Amino acid sequence: MLIALCMLVFASLAVAQTYTQGATGLTGIDKLGAHQNGGRGCVGCHAPHSGARGNGGNAILDGSGNPVDTTDATTGNLALWGQDLSPLYGQTLTFGGGAPVTFAGTTAANEEHVVLGIMMCLSCHDGNIAKGAMMTNQSYEQRANLLPASYGKNPIPTLLGADGTSAGNYLNDHPIGEDATLGAVGLYGTTAASQRVVLADCPTSTGTEKCILPNTSNAAYTTFINHYGSFNVTKRLTGNDATGTAYPAIYAAGGRANPVVIPEGATTPASAYLTCITCHTPHTMHIFSGNAGTGSAISTSQVLPSYFFIAAPYNPAAPIPDGTKASSATQFCRQCHFTGAGGSNEGSGVMTVTTSY
Repeated sequence: MLIALCMLVFASLAVAQTYTQGATGLTGIDKLGAHQNGGRGCVGCHAPHSGARGNGGNAILDGSGNPVDTTDATTGNLALWGQDLSPLYGQTLTFGGGAPVTFAGTTAANEEHVVLGIMMCLSCHDGNIAKGAMMTNQSYEQRANLLPASYGKNPIPTLLGADGTSAGNYLNDHPIGEDATLGAVGLYGTTAASQRVVLADCPTSTGTEKCILPNTSNAAYTTFINHYGSFNVTKRLTGNDATGTAYPAIYAAGGRANPVVIPEGATTPASAYLTCITCHTPHTMHIFSGNAGTGSAISTSQVLPSYFFIAAPYNPAAPIPDGTKASSATQFCRQCHFTGAGGSNEGSGVMTVTTSY
């Protein structure tokens, strides 16, 4: 009986996989992870025909919980999106720090970055207004025993507006939208020392477009980039570099030059702001495929661990021996939160702590 018990314990440990330092992400598991949508795969989000109706789903329920026909006359017209966006039309949701996001009345009337970067995500991940999501409201990694032992046992919710607190509470979610700016966190300030990024004209195949680049005269932020990278701020998404080589279009997000949104007419990076897909990519759950881009320390050939669809190296299981290295999960946040009480080593004058991936 003792031998049998030991075998069961060892078997359970073998099932519980986690990432390790230098790993190339989980192997043998499809990179879509939770976005396999129970086996439906790509069409769970992108319906080949007829938008939300073509997917047979509906996000609107009446008072008795019965589905109501969609009111979205343009359903599926953008990115073949197969979820119903109409419950979000006309809504204002207030995220952490009091950052409001208001959605226009139809998909056609919205600016594309709001639809692609926020509304499409919430059409599945809201759970309060849009209730048509095909999910269990628990982190895929947690259910599959992929998280490090340091994580707790309580279910990690995946529905923002139905997370176990009061219904429709978004104040415990990271701010997004026009108030969640690079200026608000001091990544671009009024003094030369606080200008860690700059607004530039980057070449494209047809001319130039506004983009955000690292301020190479800022030694502290440049050192941080050499230690980790700047994937979610300055990484170029579209267009060509100075040699005419095309940058990789890792998002189909309206041709945005960077993961952050640069408002029309912006003259500095201060007003550039975050959407959901600034930090997350919906297409790769377990790994980050390295790309040097602009301002990244990672080579084009590297494949590194990531969690939670984070569009950067993000590994809370990375070893940090005696504090001589910083976890990639910590460094991810420091891309924007560079100074202050929770800021980076480099922003505090510590220049020798590199990254554990």
